[in-house]
Formats: sequence, structure tokens, C-alpha cells
Amino acid sequence: MRSATKGSRPLRVVIKLGTSSIVDEKSHEPLLSILSLIVETAVKLRKDGHKVIIVSSGAIGVGLRRMDVEKRPKHLSKLQALAAIGQCRLLSLWDSLFSHLRQPVAQILITRSDIADRSRYLNARNTINELLDMGVIPIVNENDTLAVAEIKFGDNDTLSAITAAMVHADLLFLMTDVDCLYDKNPRTHPDAQPIEVVEDIGSLVADVSTAGSSLGTGGMSTKIVAARLATSAGVTTVITRSSTPGNIINIVKYIQGSRSSSSLATPTAGTPSTISDESHPHHTENLLSMSTLSLSDLDRSKIPLHTRFLPSPNPVRDRYFWILHGLRPHGTLFIDTGAHKALVGRAGLLPVGVVDVEGVFAQHEAVRICVVKKRAAAAGEDGKLWDGPAVEVGRALTNYSSVEIARIKGHQSAEVESLLGYADSEYVAQRESISLLRKEAPGSGSGTPVTAPLPPLAREVLAPSTAAAAEAADAQGSGGDEREGDGGAAI
Repeated sequence: MRSATKGSRPLRVVIKLGTSSIVDEKSHEPLLSILSLIVETAVKLRKDGHKVIIVSSGAIGVGLRRMDVEKRPKHLSKLQALAAIGQCRLLSLWDSLFSHLRQPVAQILITRSDIADRSRYLNARNTINELLDMGVIPIVNENDTLAVAEIKFGDNDTLSAITAAMVHADLLFLMTDVDCLYDKNPRTHPDAQPIEVVEDIGSLVADVSTAGSSLGTGGMSTKIVAARLATSAGVTTVITRSSTPGNIINIVKYIQGSRSSSSLATPTAGTPSTISDESHPHHTENLLSMSTLSLSDLDRSKIPLHTRFLPSPNPVRDRYFWILHGLRPHGTLFIDTGAHKALVGRAGLLPVGVVDVEGVFAQHEAVRICVVKKRAAAAGEDGKLWDGPAVEVGRALTNYSSVEIARIKGHQSAEVESLLGYADSEYVAQRESISLLRKEAPGSGSGTPVTAPLPPLAREVLAPSTAAAAEAADAQGSGGDEREGDGGAAI
């Protein structure tokens, strides 16, 4: 195995393939030409010293072909049965193609419940890392045979982003049926301009009307959701065409050959448009977040068209990413602005800062944290103990159940034992069990794509900036007067 491109370090590369890239939408026959090129590309990356993970959809599509079923059924048990049939043949197909090049592969099947359990999450990460160290290419898919709506990721775009964050990948490739993102639908607008680099997803204005195939569950909007998840964890995300997977190698060389970020600042006439955010300059030492002025290994004119989402300069990783994106919240804690300031200052959440609680959850379950601008003197007609909008600022694992928090909210920590008869902790949530959403640039969210309906997860992840709105609430709220001291010692 050769070392990576001279002067650059080996990369961890995740390649996500949708069902439409694996099987024909009408005949359900495997697209052997594309799959063979993917295999060649992955093996070439391995020979260049990189570590490769493939996130592969297609189990149900392959199952449809095996059982000669024309249309994707709607009944869950039939879908799960087809997934069980198709997954065997899908992995066999991958193994057969890779075996021609003497490249070992391994199967990893995951559901959201696997991610939600911390020990299983770590076990999955350790297994993938060990496979990579052994020179094996892991092939990851959602376990559709067991997954139901409550524990599904919803689409493999999301699964690929979580996988990339889990293993600290450098690059995530989301393969699709178009070259890149456009500001308009290129099929109906000849003047549509490609978007080459996205620095701030919150300011992105792009066409997302490309829907998923009849066999798949994704579309362009889910890829933007995945890009947001991955870049928040420090993973550079690329959208490019699946029918020409050889482009991946050229794009990797292009990114590795990057030496300057100045070409992002002022795009010249005729170059692909760039979404820029001057309030978040990226560091010159991060090669993956730079554009290219001169390349030793590859001429710029030969760079395949693609859209690259730059990673966050302040990534959320490991336990904090797991809390924020790996867990499904079971309820909501409404806190005052003083408590939010304490959290930003790295303090834990004390009972005195909790205004209200919603939902039913047990101890150590995940909840949303929402800031409210003003605490009402008494409950209003709707029963709420606060006025104004609630702005989500993060997620947390609580030390108490919803019933217990309802009894101790608004009280000093010293009163917890007298209210409950015991005191497991002075904090409703420890600071290491709280993950705050990344603050977006001013105006973030104003350009969120609206040219196609977003799926539920997309609406959640692509919501307008919460931290920025919470700061506005701080300016008008209690200013921290409701806190117990400084909201607890910083952790």
C-alpha cells in the first residue's frame, strides 16, 4: 500500500451510496457498472493510504429483484422481510466485487437504538476503527430488518453523517444523481449556477427539489441535513455525481493539494458561486477547509464539479455530538436566560433555573433545553409558566425524572432533599451531560431552502439559529437574576 499523496496525511473517507446508485429504479437489477467503479475507487483510495468506509443503501431494492416484486410495498413487515432477503445478496454482491481486487470487506448493521446506547455506540466505533486498522473496508447500512419508525434514522444520508462523526472521518461523500448543488433547478432553469463551496449552511440558498427515487427515502434536502450534521462534527462534506465515482479520487487530491483559502473570499466572474461567512474565517492550517490556487498533482481545470461543505471551525465531537444528535429527546426543559448564560459559561443546570418541564421521561434520558425570554408571574390561560417563544439551545441527560423536576423546578439546590426526600445531585443536569447547539452567524437560517418540503428531521436540524436567538433573549430577560449564585461552579 502506497502512502498518501506526498506531503499530506492519510484521510478517513466515508462514501454514501443511495439505492438509486445501486439498483435500477424500474428493473431493480444491480447497477454493476457503477458498483464496479465504486469498488475500484475505494481500492485505489486504500492503496493511496486512505481508510475507506462505505455506507450502502439498497437492501430492499435488491430484495425486490430477488422476489420479483414490482413495487416497494407499504406494509412494514413486508419491507423488513425484503430487507432481510436483500441484505444477504447485497453484501454478497459487494464481497464478490471487492474479492476480484483482493480487498476484504465487513458488514456493520446499525439502528438508532444502537447509537442511543452509549456503550453500544462506543462498541460500534471501536469495531469500525479496528476494521480500518486491519485494512478492511466496512460496509455500513441501517438494520432495516429490525428498525421501526421510532428507531430509524429515516435515511442513510443521516446514518452516513453520524458514522462519519463517530469515527472522526475527514471526508464524507454524498453520492447523488446531480453533479452538485445549484441555486435553481438546472432541469428547468438553464441559467442555474453551481454552488461549489458552502461555508455557512445557515445562509445557503439552493434548490432542493430533487426528490429521492421510488426505492429510496432520501433526496437533496436530506443531504443538506447530513452535511449540517457532519460539518458540525468537523467533517468536510462533498455532494457529487454517483454515476462517475472515479471523481472521488480527483476531489480528494484536489482537497489535499489545497494551500490557500484566499480563493474563497472573492470568486471571479464565471467561477461557481460560493456561500461565504466572514464572521467565521477558517484557519489556514486546516487543509480540508481550503480552496485551491495551485495544485502540484492535479490541474484545476480537471477538477470534477462538486459542492463542498466546509467543516465547523469549532466542531462538536464525541460525547457532546452523541448527546446532541445520537439521542432522541423524550421531553423538554424550559430554562430562564440566567440559566442559559450559566450553561454557556460551562456551569451545570440547577433547579432554580428551570422554569417548566414538558413530556414524560426517566432519569438519565435525553431532553431538549429551551430558553424562554420571560417568566410569567403565574400560569396563564394555556397553563404555561412563561411568556414568549421557546428557543431550543441544546440537549441534556438529566439527573432526575420529569416528575421529580416538576417538583424541584425554581427552587434552590439546598431545598431538593426536603422536596423529594432525597437528593441525588444538586444539578438537574451536569455540564458534561449538556451539549449546546453551535452558534450560527448573524442572519443564519434566512436562506434555508424552501423550494421543496423538508422531512421531519430536516425541519429540526435546519431550524433557524437557536443560540443567536437565545442571546437576544438574554438581552431582554432576567440577566441571570434567577440564578442561584453563578448557576453552580463551572465544570
